[in-house]
Amino acid sequence: MFDWIKSEHRKRRKLIRSDREHLEVRVRRFLKGYLNIEETGKPQYYRAVDEISRKCQPPEGLSQTDMDDIQIAEAASLTAFQVVLDLEKRSAKGEPVNEFITDACATVAVAYHRAAGVYIADEKMQKLGTAAVHLLTMATSYMRNEYPTDKHGV
Repeated sequence: MFDWIKSEHRKRRKLIRSDREHLEVRVRRFLKGYLNIEETGKPQYYRAVDEISRKCQPPEGLSQTDMDDIQIAEAASLTAFQVVLDLEKRSAKGEPVNEFITDACATVAVAYHRAAGVYIADEKMQKLGTAAVHLLTMATSYMRNEYPTDKHGV
């Protein structure tokens, strides 16, 4: 049993290190941009985060009984994280990359890692994750209210 706990702890530390390396700066930039933009610009942030979140959900063929909430959050985070890595590779090759979209993907990845409890032992990442979760929640709410019949049905 103690080996399993140690294994989970190592896994979390590795994820946190990776998130700090690839996501933290992007998430902070995205959240600062959101906070500094006028009210009329906020829907752009909501649409980006909501769309990315929806695209990162496990396939509809998987029933909720196949995966628990933590597994769903981990899968969504991994998908968003992989998009960030892919976009970083493109950028390194000199291909044009939309930083706003990359930062939005990073924000979704951190939000879902926070929801999955990955940052439980890291207060700084936990706070950043909480802010990302709040933005994702506001985005989802905004999109449901703005487009109630467009895949956001209530």
